[in-house]
Amino acid sequence: MNSAKTSAKNSAKNGRVNSRFRVTTATRASTIALALAIPIIVLLIAAPAFASRTLLQELFYVFTMLALAQLWNLLAGSAGLISVGQQAFVGVGAYALFAFTIVAGLDPIIAIVLSGVVAGLVAIPSALIVFRLRGAYFAIGTWVVAEVCRLILAQVKQLGGGTGTSLPPEIVNSIFGLDFVRNLFEVRGPAARDMIAYWLALVLAFATFALVYRLLRSRHGLALSAIGDSEAAAESSGVDVFRTKLFIYVAAAAVTGMIGALIFLQKARISPDAAFSLIDWNAYVIFIVVIGGIGTMEGPIIGVAIFYLLQFYLASLGSWYLIILGGLAILLMLFAPSGVWGVIAHRFDISLFPLRRRLVVGAKNAVKAEE
Repeated sequence: MNSAKTSAKNSAKNGRVNSRFRVTTATRASTIALALAIPIIVLLIAAPAFASRTLLQELFYVFTMLALAQLWNLLAGSAGLISVGQQAFVGVGAYALFAFTIVAGLDPIIAIVLSGVVAGLVAIPSALIVFRLRGAYFAIGTWVVAEVCRLILAQVKQLGGGTGTSLPPEIVNSIFGLDFVRNLFEVRGPAARDMIAYWLALVLAFATFALVYRLLRSRHGLALSAIGDSEAAAESSGVDVFRTKLFIYVAAAAVTGMIGALIFLQKARISPDAAFSLIDWNAYVIFIVVIGGIGTMEGPIIGVAIFYLLQFYLASLGSWYLIILGGLAILLMLFAPSGVWGVIAHRFDISLFPLRRRLVVGAKNAVKAEE
């Protein structure tokens, strides 16, 4: 009886000692950011009710670029996979959408999901090739994979060959929910399609952000952190480096394929050069991540905002626009390699989407417990 009381007393004492410490990732800034994000998301969901069609199209572009940037940031910033061939999965996803809708006759929304599956499947054999390469050779290898995909799909006559093709009107007008949206907002078919495309882009952007954040907070995120510090040390600690990188690479490819399918569903026309554009789907994405801050969740958000403003005000300059973007990226890499958000985070010690686990010592509670 006395031993039981002694054991209970010791357990209670240990509980009080352990209660002094807790592991958390949340910060005061992240709590405020979450509170502000909820009304912003609600406002974005309701935007088609009051926003113009032009604004919805602009937001569609912003959301898709943000999603692509988050995925590239996951690869390069967390997994150390510097790819310049992500346009491969944009193009594969886009062409898969056209194949599923034109040839198989599937609903475009279902085709978007299946296009992601196809892109993920294509990523598996390509990963087995490019993962044998390191550094700049890996980057060049991913670009070669993208070019091979472009050349192969340019030979498919059913999808337009080298000149491309357009979605037939009966397919474009068969999107699930189109009639409902058209009647609800009393708009014509093209405006209703833009609304549906906008909502799909919003869902994909939010889902991509949540997926990346969840991955980095999971055991895969811990494995990636270990790999980033030292692959040899991570492997000696029991981390399967190849399997972890393969999982991240295939997951990023699958979601990228879905985004590519949605982009070209909204365009309703595809060609090999447009679907596999190095500048549109890779160079711009890299610029967004580098400008915003590689390796952070906040970086792509800041980067896509800066990129959109620069594009809005400078796109009329023609080739000078690309020169200015390149020059700005070089200056930031020289004087602020952590990007705009990296400078802000370092200056104010702030993190809106924290990934690191922190040990919090509850000194006040500990004193009370001891008393």
